Amino acid sequence: MNKLEKKLLQWRESPLKFVRECLKAEYIADWQKEALEELKEGDRLSIRSGHGVGKSTFLSWLILWWLTTRDNAKIPCVAPTQHQLDDVLWTECRLWHRRMEPAFKDQIDFSTDRIFVLQKPKESFAAARTARRENPEALQGFHSGNLLFLFDEASGIDDLIFEVGRGALSTPGSKVVMTGNPTRLEGFFYDSHHRNRSRWKTMRVNFEDVEVAPYADSKFADEIEDEFGRDSNVFRVRVLGDFPTQEEDSVIPLDLIEAAVSRDIRGTGQMIWGVDVARFGDDRSTLCKRRGNKVIGKIVWWSGKDNMQLAGLIAKEWEDEKPENRPEWIMVDVIGYGAGVVDRLREQGLPARGINVAESAYVDDKYMRLRDELWFRGRDFFEMRDCSFPDDQLAIGELSTVLYDITSTGKFKVESKEERKKRLTGRVTGRGSPDLADAFILTFAAPSRPRFSRKPAKDPFADLKVRPWV
Repeated sequence: MNKLEKKLLQWRESPLKFVRECLKAEYIADWQKEALEELKEGDRLSIRSGHGVGKSTFLSWLILWWLTTRDNAKIPCVAPTQHQLDDVLWTECRLWHRRMEPAFKDQIDFSTDRIFVLQKPKESFAAARTARRENPEALQGFHSGNLLFLFDEASGIDDLIFEVGRGALSTPGSKVVMTGNPTRLEGFFYDSHHRNRSRWKTMRVNFEDVEVAPYADSKFADEIEDEFGRDSNVFRVRVLGDFPTQEEDSVIPLDLIEAAVSRDIRGTGQMIWGVDVARFGDDRSTLCKRRGNKVIGKIVWWSGKDNMQLAGLIAKEWEDEKPENRPEWIMVDVIGYGAGVVDRLREQGLPARGINVAESAYVDDKYMRLRDELWFRGRDFFEMRDCSFPDDQLAIGELSTVLYDITSTGKFKVESKEERKKRLTGRVTGRGSPDLADAFILTFAAPSRPRFSRKPAKDPFADLKVRPWV
């Protein structure tokens, strides 16, 4: 037995030894060491964690370990989006592949959706599979005595994927590893940490317990706590790596928003922009772009801009868009300073329309004010579960932490900006205003017909009662 063969035998039995010696990893977090040691004997591992703790690094180590030390190795890598696989996991694998000992590095190559052993490319490979409910066969077609199933962002994977692939997951000798932020209070990933935990080795990774320098900004936890509060679900999920509490008084539950981030769909319908104009020095002026059932890109924001500067910035956004992507309406909150922005945009020929969210709601027997109704229309957008929202953590945090109450007359009332600020920070000025979220909900104030003229529709909600984004 030569030296390389001896190394392979040692590495096969110890993934931690492989990471240290073959990949030459200089830093291995304690949780990564524990997880690697668990896989020496264990077959089912489910890891819930906060952001930036090294999950993708850990999964890339497993891919290279399995391909290097097993014959006829097959690794289905499943995630909710192609971006998570291509731009995150595959990129991380390439980084660590470059660090391998040459004798082993030269045996492995990459394609768009596969990582494979050159001598046996059809027998030993890792395959990227996007998990979509409309195409649930992500786990089918894999047959081998050396199967390693990897699920990245497992909380966002639909249960149907696991149900269809149940037979493959139970293949004798296979190993299954799930990692993800614990965003949902239901589903296969959630059950692995609760009612099915006897079948799994489970781990929780707290961002605050990890020496995060190799992975993420150490200020991340402080920023999340400052923005949303330590008791918020955003802090629980993003930092502590724990499942959210069931907050019945949250207008838009976090799990609904997170599910929308996972969806890869094409937006259909009118292009609408929503603009929330800053009223205080610490607030931000914000712009949200939504085409039907898809929010396009992260919500844009500016601070310290007067009305003319803000109107100019919005006009620049308009000019930079292709004509077919320009909005039918630009809905601007006119409470405070917004009226001046509307006037200037109209002077420039843009389809701006002022909205006073303090006015009576269209369904006035159900909501206190128009703003309350718009927030619940935003909730309807997510509840239909055929929408898409960008991976915009600030916006997600704001949307999921605005609360509502029911008045003595039975009407829904969403907490105001000032109320939210005071609840989160103890004062009505400073950080805590949901400016990005308000720009999003303003898009639901638009008329539901195309803009054939500047004359506004008499009833802006006439066709919005069933599908508010048509």
